[in-house]
Amino acid sequence: MKNSTIKIFSIFLSAAFIVSCGGGKKEEEFKFYALKEAASQQLELTVEASGTVEAISSIEIKSKASGQILFLGAEVGDLVEKGSILGQIDQRTPKNILDQAMSDLEASKVRLDNAKSQYDRGKELHANASISDKDFEDIQEGFAQAKSTLVRTEVSYENAKIALDDTIVRSPVQGTIISRPVEVGQVISSPTSAVGGGTILMTMADLSKVRVRALVDEIDVGKVSIGQVVSIKVAAYRDREFFGVVSKIEPQAKIEQNVTTFPVLIDIDNDENLLLLGMNTDVVIEVLNKEVSLSTPTMSLRTRKDIYSAAGILNISKNTVDSFLVEIQEGENFNKFIVIKDSKDGPQLTWVKIGVSDLSNVEILSGLKEDDSIFILPSKSLFDYQKRFKERVQASFSFG
Repeated sequence: MKNSTIKIFSIFLSAAFIVSCGGGKKEEEFKFYALKEAASQQLELTVEASGTVEAISSIEIKSKASGQILFLGAEVGDLVEKGSILGQIDQRTPKNILDQAMSDLEASKVRLDNAKSQYDRGKELHANASISDKDFEDIQEGFAQAKSTLVRTEVSYENAKIALDDTIVRSPVQGTIISRPVEVGQVISSPTSAVGGGTILMTMADLSKVRVRALVDEIDVGKVSIGQVVSIKVAAYRDREFFGVVSKIEPQAKIEQNVTTFPVLIDIDNDENLLLLGMNTDVVIEVLNKEVSLSTPTMSLRTRKDIYSAAGILNISKNTVDSFLVEIQEGENFNKFIVIKDSKDGPQLTWVKIGVSDLSNVEILSGLKEDDSIFILPSKSLFDYQKRFKERVQASFSFG
C-alpha cells in the first residue's frame, strides 16, 4: 500500500506544483482528490521472507566401545543404508575380556557339576544318618553357590559378547552423512563411560525431505497459518521454483538490530537432493488470493480522527460531519470505516464494513453498491504538507 500511496499522491503533488506556478483560474480549478468506482476485483497478497535449508532431523552416531578407530565406512555426502557398517573400533581388549569370560563360564559349569554330585551323595548319606545335619547344610550351601556363580559368569559372558559387538558401529537408519569429525587412528571415548557424552563419529540425516527455517516479520506472521503452500527459490537454481508447506510457527521471537521476527518452518520434498543444507532461500507465502464482488482502494477509508480534514477538502460542513458521527458504530477502526461517495446531491458520508485486504484494495461487505463512485483523498498529514509546499512555491515565484 505504501508504494501505491506514494505513486498516487506524487501525481497530486506534481499537479499542485504546476497549478501553483500557473496562477490565476487554473489554481482555483485544482482538486486534491480522485474518484474511483467500487467494483469486483482479484485481491492478492503475499508475505516475503528469507531463510535457510536445514535437516528436519539428524542423528549423531557414536560408538558404545572406547578405543582406537580402525575403520570408517562412509564419507561426508555418502548415502548409507540401515545396518551398513560405519566404523570399527580396536577389538583386542573386548576380545580378551570375552575369552576370559568364556573360561570363567566353563569353570563354573564344572564346579556346578561337582557341587551337584556332592549334593546327591550328601543327601543319601544324610538320609542314612551317616553325616550330621550341619555337614549336609554345608553341602547344600556349596551347591547353591555353584549355581549362583554359573549365572554370574553367564551374564558376564553375554556382556562381553555385546561389548565385542559394540566395536562394530552400524547405521541405525537410512540417511546421508552430513558431518564426520573423526579420522582413522583417533582414540575415542564411549558415551556410556565418558562424562562428556562420548565422541561423535558422524552425523547423518534423511535429506529426501528437508525444511526451510524462514524468519517472518512480526507484522506479517499473523497472516501465516499451518498448511499454507509456500514458493521457495534458491540462488543455485534461479530458474526453478520449489514448493513446501508451512509445518510450524515457532512461538519464540528472534530480535536482531531491533527487528523482531518469528521462525516459520516449511517442509519440502527433496527427492532429487537438489536442496543442500545451509542454502539461503527466498520464501513467498501466499496469504490471500480471492475474487471479491466489491472493493475500493484502501486509501478511501477514513476514521473519526481524519474525516474532518477529508470532508474539508470536499467542502462538507463541520455540522454535517458532527451529525454523521453522533452514532457510535460497532467495530470502528477494526472492520467499520467511513468513505465519502459521490451522489447527485454531492459528496456523501457513509459507513462501510470491510473484509479482506491486499493493502492496496479492500473488500467491501456492506455500505456500498457496484458502480458507486468513491472519493480518494490524501491523509491529513499529507494534505497539510501539500498545503505548505504550495505556499512555499507561491512565495518563491512571487515578485511583489
